Amino acid sequence: MKKDIEIPKVEDLYVAVVNEYNEVYKTQDWNAYIINDKDVDLEMVLIVTSGYSETKKTATFRKKIDVLPKKSFAKIELMVEELFALNNSFKVSFFEGNQMFDKTYLFRKNTINLRALQPVPLMDVKGVLVK
Repeated sequence: MKKDIEIPKVEDLYVAVVNEYNEVYKTQDWNAYIINDKDVDLEMVLIVTSGYSETKKTATFRKKIDVLPKKSFAKIELMVEELFALNNSFKVSFFEGNQMFDKTYLFRKNTINLRALQPVPLMDVKGVLVK
């Protein structure tokens, strides 16, 4: 039975944490984004985030995006720097056509920092990217 279940591979969908200037509060903030680099729209995108270590665990955060258009991105959440000492997990589920996809993106502890910045697809900024 299990061998008959097809689990499709997720491609061209990324999660990035970007350090950007907040015009309202005049601060440098870290924000998590989901990036759809596919040529199709994604529907019913569900994102469940949490942080954890051997001794600590954050609350679970959930976000729903009805439609994430092709070649676009959306902000998931603001991330405070205290979270970077934890493993940060982003579990993403979505529909592409009539098929459901699922993938977990993991930022390991202490990997989100200014030295790890790299170009982020579609956003024309630098950030920490998990593919």
